[in-house]
Amino acid sequence: MAWRGWAQKGWGCGLAWAPLGGGRGCEELSAALIPPQLLGRRFNFFIQQKCGFRKAPRKVEPRRSEPGTYKRSALIPPVEETVFYPSPYPIRTLVKPFFFTIGFTGCAFGSAAIWQYESLKSRVQSYFDGIKADWLDSIRPQKEGDIRKEINKWWNNLSDGQRTVTGIIAANVLVFCLWRVPSLQRTMIRYFTSNPASRVLCSPMLLSTFSHFSLFHMAANMYVLWSFSSSIVNILGREQFMAVYLSAGVISNFVSYVCKVATGRYGPSLGASGAIMTILAAVCTKIPEGRLAIIFLPMFTFTAGNALKAIIAMDTAGMILGWKFFDHAAHLGGALFGIWYITYGHELIWKNREPLVKIWHEMRTNGPKKGGGSK
Repeated sequence: MAWRGWAQKGWGCGLAWAPLGGGRGCEELSAALIPPQLLGRRFNFFIQQKCGFRKAPRKVEPRRSEPGTYKRSALIPPVEETVFYPSPYPIRTLVKPFFFTIGFTGCAFGSAAIWQYESLKSRVQSYFDGIKADWLDSIRPQKEGDIRKEINKWWNNLSDGQRTVTGIIAANVLVFCLWRVPSLQRTMIRYFTSNPASRVLCSPMLLSTFSHFSLFHMAANMYVLWSFSSSIVNILGREQFMAVYLSAGVISNFVSYVCKVATGRYGPSLGASGAIMTILAAVCTKIPEGRLAIIFLPMFTFTAGNALKAIIAMDTAGMILGWKFFDHAAHLGGALFGIWYITYGHELIWKNREPLVKIWHEMRTNGPKKGGGSK
């Protein structure tokens, strides 16, 4: 009975000691309190198990998002809590994108000018080819239910603008399907989302313009593009429209880069919204009295000028307040570029393309000079 009292005191003291002094102090105290002849193998194991208690580990509270982390919105790929590594010199991050934006915009408009020249040159030949094709169709027996004929009929019934944006829509659908391939996820995030904290800065500024992860996001953007395609192509022409659209995608992404670097809110962006905002703003600036309506509320109409003001106000507020559902900086950059181009850019850029066209005309007319012969 005396030993049992010692053992009970030893256990009580051991439980009080273990949290403060650790397991070794508990073993020494128990060995001092229990007679040596009773310390068998089984009893030692039992003592060690009891004296091995520690304080319950404190619950680790989740850390707040640090400047290098990003939580995604519903419109971008699942890269939540992805840690980015911004440059210690943020301004240097914008040097490459700045020169890429200038160079790509110049190449886009230069290519569009040459494309227009080639289109005008081949128009006469296409006219005669069309007459010949119509004559052959008249003497050739027609096939009933010819799928190709139905497709051609549908294509010919489209406006010039709708035919122009069909290729853009097809490219967006293709990239949307690529997002569904699990093995391509890493590549898609790297090259088809724009982020100033990424290692790849320039090519995503263009590729992300054709990239959508959400079906609703892609459907909404392509619907707006299809709706405004006829108006914008009638205003600018097919070639100039393509130059403006592609340049707008890069310029709007550059504005997004600048905003993210200035605020420290890094994160990936994707979608054609910036380029489509340029098209929408250009049409609304050129035809401010046009009537627009929301697809889900067709009974409410408003002027294009008022719609543009509301969109700019909303995106400005979203950029200042840090709303993350949309890339409001890219939207605002695209809208401002559209307004500027219709007001000033068309005169400054497109009207001054003649020197380049003349150089191209001389190259096509004269061709490479043949070597040999005396002067």
